[in-house]
Amino acid sequence: MARYLETEVGRLRSVLLHRPGAELARLTPRNSGSLLFDGIPWVARAQEEHEAFAAALRRHEVTVLYLDELLTEVLALEPARAELTEAVLADPRLGDTLRRRVGDYLHYLDPVGLAGVLIAGLAHEELRPALGRRDGQRRGLVYTLLDTHDFVIDPLPNLLFTRDSSMWIGDHAAVASLAMRARRRETTLTHALYRHHPRFAGTPLVYEPHLEHVEGGDLLLLAPGVLALGVGERTTPAGAERLARRAFAAGVAETVLVVPIAQQRATMHLDTVCTMVDRDAVLMYPKIADSLVAYTVTRGAEPGDDPQVSGPTPFLPTAAKAMGIDALRVIDTGLDPVTAEREQWDDGNNTLAIAPRLCVAYERNTETNAQLERAGIEVVRVPGSELSSGRGGPRCMSCPLVRDPLP
Repeated sequence: MARYLETEVGRLRSVLLHRPGAELARLTPRNSGSLLFDGIPWVARAQEEHEAFAAALRRHEVTVLYLDELLTEVLALEPARAELTEAVLADPRLGDTLRRRVGDYLHYLDPVGLAGVLIAGLAHEELRPALGRRDGQRRGLVYTLLDTHDFVIDPLPNLLFTRDSSMWIGDHAAVASLAMRARRRETTLTHALYRHHPRFAGTPLVYEPHLEHVEGGDLLLLAPGVLALGVGERTTPAGAERLARRAFAAGVAETVLVVPIAQQRATMHLDTVCTMVDRDAVLMYPKIADSLVAYTVTRGAEPGDDPQVSGPTPFLPTAAKAMGIDALRVIDTGLDPVTAEREQWDDGNNTLAIAPRLCVAYERNTETNAQLERAGIEVVRVPGSELSSGRGGPRCMSCPLVRDPLP
């Protein structure tokens, strides 16, 4: 199936999800902060909620692909297996002795087992039988000094949010460069999938993990050729410039609106404060709707010229102008300042459009969902009591692969 995306709201046909698994069970009060997860979810319930999310997409004729299944398939290919194993073993925290022992351990795993370790990590005590309990020379200094609660290979609980690690622009894939060290192995997996899995054979990459920091949650496809990109702690100005240059060169963008965002836990990405629900409508956190500005970046006048930058100008009218429409309709998150702040924290603004005027949202955000329906947007409600503990909603949890063009 050809992969193509030019807007946020074209009819969704195919999507990449990650079904939460053992990596969520690794979260404890001791390590959740370092693993960048706000809460300790009830794993079984989170899995039920995710299944309900996937089922809702399937009911609307969306093909759901699972990252763990694709990863298992790609690990049957020796080049991909070698690449991903070497990436794990390159962690400088391992030291030489432990690196060799971990390499030996991974070598004997089948694709299913290796995929499990790459996603859920490898705990200190899981490696102990392979090292021997009393063979200090075999265990080495690093392993000996690790706490029994530590991980030899860290789990990836945020892999649930497939939007962060990759996104599509036109027929090009963009693999993110994640800012937080604890999450960078997510893009190692995604990068390997797009380059080695037969399903994605020949896919051109417009962005890759070794470049300046850009995260998928900051990218909105406002209209064909028109991108909005939030910048802050996660996506840097240098990353925004690099993505703009590469998107212009690839012919998948003509205008990039760069939008500075104040970095707070509930507003870490642009899609936590603004998502599209129709070709001319956005759901937006009202506290910042009037204060967001945009810098307009366009290609240089001649080939090889630097991109042209203008602004800042108010985001909403600038976006409408770039999209070629009179104005963007704005639907507020919440009903008043108190409910808006609460439902913003609970990802009320982070909707996934299935089609124009049809979106998926967490059922818990009752006021925001009512606002959407009053504005003529149909809401497919899904449970999110446990999934939301990671501070991400339906858009964060999905990487669209195919959308129909808008008429």
